Amino acid sequence: MRQTEILAEVSNDKQTLVAMVEQDDRVVYLYIYPREDLRDRFPRMRGCWVRNLSPAPPEDDTQAMQLGLPPMLAAEYCRSVDAEAPLDPADIQILWNESDDGAALWYQGLLLAVIPGWSLYIDHSVSYSAACIQQNPLTFPLGSASTNRQYAQADKTRQFWRDWQHEDHNPWPKIQRNFISCYEQRVGPAVKYYAIDQGSWPPMAISQHEDEENYYFFTLGMSIRPMPQIELLFNDDAENHRRIELAFAVGKEYVDEANAVQMASALSEYAQLPWNTLSWLGEGHTLLSPVAPLGYEGHIISAALGASRGAWALPRCYGDPVNLLWASPIFASELAYAQSRPNGGYELVAMLLENGVRGEFAPRSSVVA
Repeated sequence: MRQTEILAEVSNDKQTLVAMVEQDDRVVYLYIYPREDLRDRFPRMRGCWVRNLSPAPPEDDTQAMQLGLPPMLAAEYCRSVDAEAPLDPADIQILWNESDDGAALWYQGLLLAVIPGWSLYIDHSVSYSAACIQQNPLTFPLGSASTNRQYAQADKTRQFWRDWQHEDHNPWPKIQRNFISCYEQRVGPAVKYYAIDQGSWPPMAISQHEDEENYYFFTLGMSIRPMPQIELLFNDDAENHRRIELAFAVGKEYVDEANAVQMASALSEYAQLPWNTLSWLGEGHTLLSPVAPLGYEGHIISAALGASRGAWALPRCYGDPVNLLWASPIFASELAYAQSRPNGGYELVAMLLENGVRGEFAPRSSVVA
């Protein structure tokens, strides 16, 4: 038997996951596995059978599994029962999805396999292969763009990356212009602009604004990427939750501009958090921050806290609505309360609103006894 060969190995954008294509003289597989420090959260490698390189066995390849080898796919599930050609590493392209947690294998311009991002967060592996024609324990049929959402999404992802790789089609200037214009219409002209992407993709920034009463800070660029886990958690309603931007505001009577900027710097860390941790941010989530105002432990993020200013209709991004979540400083007692019960974050937001807390930060007492 020929020794297993790694044909391609590609990390995702945040280096949290690695996609790998392996083949021996029997079979080809696509795998996704986590970075070592994430293996407690994601202990199982995700695998997708791609094709058999030897004639398909008539039954499930239990012998290979007993020997700890990747199994071939049984003949009844295969597009071809004959041996297919091995892959040439030079013709392989692995593309990570926009949320940075799933990958697609393209070969000579054709889509061969997909491991969707949401499969990382369930207790069994789910994958799709072009060489599969019937559901089985190893994989699902990939079908076509008209019959399978995973195929259609992989096509969209390939175009997404093409746009970002060609300077003539770079979407950032338009996205940047649209979001800053939206913020300016609500709270006045932008006075400063801070890049927070460290020169890496995707471009992200904080736009600073002010009026007579407050300093305002808004992220832009977060919504370029959908957040991980959203497809699994919200299913058909995912488009209403997967893209966000963050806001922070503080009254001028309490701080000078330098202190306001220091407080708002928490947004730069939060803006990377979903993809750095393969998680998501939403209404009522609580976050620790070393730059929270003195005496506070971190922030709660909430669209409801900014509702007193009316609805914020941010520009849509890749066809999806974008939610604006306000970061409001919270005390250690409030953080502990929110994290001690299933809906604690929602309950804490309600308590803050009842006590007159809004999106603009002002010194206050804890709402938790």
